[in-house]
Amino acid sequence: MAFGSFDSGLSSRPMADINTTPLVDVMLVLLIIFLVTAPLMTQAVKVDLPQASAQAADPNPETVRLTLDGQGTFYWNDEPVIAAGADAETALKTLETRLHAAVSANAQLDVQLSADRETRYQHVAEVMAAAKRAGVVKLGFVTLPGRE
Repeated sequence: MAFGSFDSGLSSRPMADINTTPLVDVMLVLLIIFLVTAPLMTQAVKVDLPQASAQAADPNPETVRLTLDGQGTFYWNDEPVIAAGADAETALKTLETRLHAAVSANAQLDVQLSADRETRYQHVAEVMAAAKRAGVVKLGFVTLPGRE
């Protein structure tokens, strides 16, 4: 709203200043209302919660590191799966048997698979299929950071 001045007709323009007094009044009233009602909103509702006890999960589940080198040799935690000179099919069956035994002992077995850069994808796929047949549900791939 613009009001005229009480001056004698020197300036017939309306006043262009904003009157902030009503705004401050409304804000102070709202502040008082919030200060009065805020403590009422902090009351808690009493609920009788059931009690339960459970054993804590193992924070460090067993981890098996499977490694494949460029020649297709399988390593179980840095140890060869079978003696050198055996064919790949026998090594794969032995790996599957060991994985099945490990999964039977620990259903939450974590398997980490890493392969040499020269390893054929067929060998990696065979190890993944053997892990699935053995019942492994957690299979991760290990890579070196910073290589492109």
